[in-house]
Amino acid sequence: MSPDPKRPDLSHVDTWLFDLDNTLYPAECGLMAEIERRMTAFVVAVSGLPRDEAYALQKAYLAEHGLTLKGMMLNHGVEPKAFHAIFHDMSLDALARDPALVAAIARLPGRRLIFTNADDVHAERVLDRLGLSHLFDDVFHIGSADYVPKPAPETFARMAAAHDIWPARTAFFEDSVHNLKPAAELGITTVLVGPHAAACAEPFVHHRTDKLEPFLTAARLKEAS
Repeated sequence: MSPDPKRPDLSHVDTWLFDLDNTLYPAECGLMAEIERRMTAFVVAVSGLPRDEAYALQKAYLAEHGLTLKGMMLNHGVEPKAFHAIFHDMSLDALARDPALVAAIARLPGRRLIFTNADDVHAERVLDRLGLSHLFDDVFHIGSADYVPKPAPETFARMAAAHDIWPARTAFFEDSVHNLKPAAELGITTVLVGPHAAACAEPFVHHRTDKLEPFLTAARLKEAS
């Protein structure tokens, strides 16, 4: 019998890695727009550039380093804690708790981990807001990675070592296709999440879904022993 394409086979997985922003909640909620606005204001304050030039610099650092913060650290002497503090009082009203998603993640067998380029405080706030904190065993955040962001291979190696990851039994859910390539190279099953996922043809993306909850709810999982 051929596999059912509507029921992705994840029966080999007992370690579940999830990105945070735009993965555990839908991108269309608009939270990242506020994050980006605050980030641009921070670059303006540090660099003294007009807003449009600061925005261009912010995007250049993101493209070069995988993280705006990294460029600010290297070129402007910015302390990570000062940068991350600008997000800690941000309203999370755009995020809605989804009982179906909570149930879908709760049914996943084995360990559940967050793997994010955000800091620990932001991750904790978002997980609390979504009602998911109790379902995750740990958060591997940008501080855990010594401020070397995904998709750097050394960050994946550091994360894998920290949590004794067995790639063949691990799945990684991400909204950024670039962050899935090093995971696939390690032998991790990759899932691209978001409205852009269906159009992605990269061979290192094993599964694609526009929304996380229906995919998890439909997935074939490892049976309890």
